[in-house]
Amino acid sequence: MLDGRTPFEQIALLLQGGGALGAYQAGVYEALAEADLHPDWVAGISIGAINSAIIAGNAPKRRVDALREFWQAISTSPLGIPYIQGLKYGDSEHQLINLMRAAGILLFGAPNFFVPRWPPPTLWPPGSVDKASYYDNSPLRTTLERVVDFDRVNSGEMRFSVGAVEVHSGNFTYFDSTTHKITFEHVAASGSLPPGFPATKVGDEYFWDGGLISNTPLEWVLGSRPRRDTLAFQVDLWNAVGELPKDMIQVEVRQKEILYSSRSRAATKRYQYEQKLRIAFANLLKRMPEELRESAEAKLLLAEANDKVCNIVHLIYRARPYEGIAKDFEFSRRTMDEHWRAGYANARQTLANPEVLRLPDRLEGVRTFDLGEQRAP
Repeated sequence: MLDGRTPFEQIALLLQGGGALGAYQAGVYEALAEADLHPDWVAGISIGAINSAIIAGNAPKRRVDALREFWQAISTSPLGIPYIQGLKYGDSEHQLINLMRAAGILLFGAPNFFVPRWPPPTLWPPGSVDKASYYDNSPLRTTLERVVDFDRVNSGEMRFSVGAVEVHSGNFTYFDSTTHKITFEHVAASGSLPPGFPATKVGDEYFWDGGLISNTPLEWVLGSRPRRDTLAFQVDLWNAVGELPKDMIQVEVRQKEILYSSRSRAATKRYQYEQKLRIAFANLLKRMPEELRESAEAKLLLAEANDKVCNIVHLIYRARPYEGIAKDFEFSRRTMDEHWRAGYANARQTLANPEVLRLPDRLEGVRTFDLGEQRAP
């Protein structure tokens, strides 16, 4: 239903996986909240699932504070090193500092999120599904239960969806608040990326990170029924477009970007084409004689036909040259702040374009926006 914020029937926030890069999504949400663009539906994968739970599990006025509380909790130095604001580095120095921080995360974990197993599973095989990983992510439960009200997630105030992969069958599954009672386990399952984290048990089955199959919930949301006029903010942490790598580190970085960007643009273009077909079906059926509209073929088309429209607004994190291979697990406070400010600036820049909030023409069907990224100071 229309609510006066925009002419669209629903606002959807779609959050990709990407570990430490997820603070960018929190910055995006802060800008959306300032613009009074609160989503009716939030869907995520991996770290996007965690951010989604925080958003859905808090009252609108509390969401940004809850996101900040979470990100500050997990970006605390495991060695107690204080964060000093205002320091400036060149790219080479910044790259070295980030690598040192990432090494600290690998050795000591991220407080309030995960800790290394001891002894390591390679030296002492645990022989348990729950412990078959390099890290123990049980601290995440305490953290999320402090910042997420799961009764609110399940209240129906906002639709909530997270994707995960069932380990035994390899099938991709969405846990959705319209069909499931969402608990911590559903959120943790979406972020159980092996071999770092163990599989999470939900019911009788075990699940891994949804990013193993698809790192974005774009197709799940846009393919839902009944179809509605939708303003979709697609927040991607991996940029599908990049430079040709010139060394082995760049090769690994580029491989990650291509793998985890999950062909969001290709999915968007396919949806654009499919929606044009649905609109054409709808217009054609209106002009059909009654006897043809009653045919089996026409009824098949009618099941797909609609004239709904959609704006897909891409907000893509474009990594700095110094971030390198460790950018998705470098959870330092300084980097968290950089990512947050980048998301906020990008969303503010995007929302400054009034076309983003206007309905497309009914014959056009779907419009896409990618206005680039304004670098945060």
